Amino acid sequence: METRHLRYFVAVAEERHFGRAAQRLHMAQPPLSQQIKQLEEQLGAALFERTTRKVELTPAGELLLERGRRILQDLEELESDVVQVGRGAAGVLRVGLSGSATYRLLPPLVQRVRSEMPGLRLTVRGEMLTPQMVDDLEEGRLDVAVLRPPVDSPDVELDYLEQDRLVAALPADSPWGEQAELDLAELAGESFVGYPAQSVVTRIFRDACRREGFIPRVVQEAAETSTLLALVAAGMGIALVPMSTRGFAFQGIEFRPVRNAPSVDLAVAWRRGERTPLVRRFLTLFDTVSAPGVSPAAGADDGAPSPVAVVRTARLASPPAASVAASPSAAPNAAPSATPKETAHED
Repeated sequence: METRHLRYFVAVAEERHFGRAAQRLHMAQPPLSQQIKQLEEQLGAALFERTTRKVELTPAGELLLERGRRILQDLEELESDVVQVGRGAAGVLRVGLSGSATYRLLPPLVQRVRSEMPGLRLTVRGEMLTPQMVDDLEEGRLDVAVLRPPVDSPDVELDYLEQDRLVAALPADSPWGEQAELDLAELAGESFVGYPAQSVVTRIFRDACRREGFIPRVVQEAAETSTLLALVAAGMGIALVPMSTRGFAFQGIEFRPVRNAPSVDLAVAWRRGERTPLVRRFLTLFDTVSAPGVSPAAGADDGAPSPVAVVRTARLASPPAASVAASPSAAPNAAPSATPKETAHED
């Protein structure tokens, strides 16, 4: 299969129309139809169901679209990375971060990269779910990930960074704001805004509620931390979020500690057996970028990899990445030159 065939197919699959796909590809429709027919003959499978009114994907086409998009994205990233290294970059490191870590750790991390690893090109994907980052580490799409354990893969090693207790984010006019501290069981009848079901924070939060004798009523899920907090500020419900989220400058929200609230860990992870010199050097930067007031994770073991389970997790779609080039001439305390271009999900 040639790359051009794959690009032609993805265009038709996304447009569901040969004419619009031909316009998008800046080519005539008859040659495009011929190329798709050649691809189907080569694969021995029909990719589209064609009628006079519509073009729909077959099951084989659905599979090719899912995998084909990833292949084309990988090729684009590879081309960009090779160009950057060819222009003098010291290396390329692809890093994924969970929700609150994106906002809190990324700025000081980029500053340290500029100061101590000049010339490194950092490609960052922000607000990712842990299962997604684990899959991307396994498949070589990420080199390092800052995620919320547990990690359900035997192919990933990690070091614990810190432990973050969950606190309640309340609308400013909530009657619960009159209390200095809340009890989780008292919130049984409240409406909650939560992270997606795949989120480690969500699983830990729901388990804690069950231990207190109730199932939380989640009225809205929010993909990004900023969206979740906006929904809280609008009065849609209460959210239990990592304590470090209090650093967000967000009007209309008050934070309160919660008795019996669980904690969530934060760890840095990499592919087992691939702690390259570049990755090792990058991992040392995390020694000084953790936020003050956040406790080290219980059971952290001075850098030794933590035990991991052997349960595979489901793949989630990867968001586009944003690149941060570490300029040798940048001042150590300069603000980061870029933030993630597009966010996907919280922890």
